[in-house]
Amino acid sequence: MAAQEIDALVVTHLPDVRWLCGFTGSNAALAVTGSRAVLFTDGRYTTQAREESRGARVTIAEKSALKECCALLGESVKRAWFDPQHTTVADLALMRSGVSAKKSRGFFVPLQKPLVSALRMVKDEAELALMREAAKLGCELFAAMLPRIEAGMTEVVLAAELEFEARKRGAEGMSFETIVASGARSALPHGRATRAKLPRKGFVTLDFGVILNGYCSDMTRTVHLGGASREERAAWDAVLEAQETAVSAVKPGATCGDVDKAARDVLEKAGLGKYFTHSTGHGVGLEIHEQPRVAAGQEMRLEAGMVLTIEPGVYLPGKFGIRIEDMVAVTETEHRILTPATKGWIEL
Repeated sequence: MAAQEIDALVVTHLPDVRWLCGFTGSNAALAVTGSRAVLFTDGRYTTQAREESRGARVTIAEKSALKECCALLGESVKRAWFDPQHTTVADLALMRSGVSAKKSRGFFVPLQKPLVSALRMVKDEAELALMREAAKLGCELFAAMLPRIEAGMTEVVLAAELEFEARKRGAEGMSFETIVASGARSALPHGRATRAKLPRKGFVTLDFGVILNGYCSDMTRTVHLGGASREERAAWDAVLEAQETAVSAVKPGATCGDVDKAARDVLEKAGLGKYFTHSTGHGVGLEIHEQPRVAAGQEMRLEAGMVLTIEPGVYLPGKFGIRIEDMVAVTETEHRILTPATKGWIEL
């Protein structure tokens, strides 16, 4: 903040609040100045806020946590910055109502670029340890599901069994709605589980993640039921090669665009480039989608401590789709795969 000449910061995005002071409640506004931090929340969290918060004084708001947070800043600083990516028009109006009419016009200043989320991109050793545990649980779940996958069961039952098993093994929740897409539906990159039955012959894509100690995991594996056609096997081999090539490109100093291109070039060479319709990956942490974005043209350079997904795929409408995804941590010299569950061809 001092380097960017920011007098004060209003933090409302809950993952940012958690990262800064440890509070995990659903209502919070954090006022940060050069000399102190004050967490505002409501009476539901009186005990929790005081138990969890570190480095911030806790204040229980009588009405609006956000309004009272801004009122405090209005009395002590000349201007306060906020993250426009996580501030609605209604929030900004409420913030302005907390300071005098004379101040409200130029008091709140939008950040030119995110501040807290930029810091969150690089994980420390404690965070990386937590993420390894979350990723490990994901791998265990995949291994547990393989014997249960069979033709005729519905996608929603498979998703439900996976999520139930996750809870039994200690997950706080799922990182996102579990994706189970089978047969022709596997050509939907984000195909939600439906009552469709798994086919006797065809691909089944499982894309899922768990939340453990607040941190998310994310992985995708695509298996095949019954004997595969030459086209299916060739496409799967190409996706695996693209994924492993992109993983190999992950290292400090490489740009996100470099990593994306590594995957895309393999699929272009295989004649499948037009069927790769999304970016190669994204950052993961307290949120399932964080910076950096691993996509074409992205110039951000990777740093040790970043954790990202590498997940190329191909999707042939009406026929089939394939995606393979790992979580990868950037190390001081190269990278480390956090989701080492088998990526070999699996035919059930």
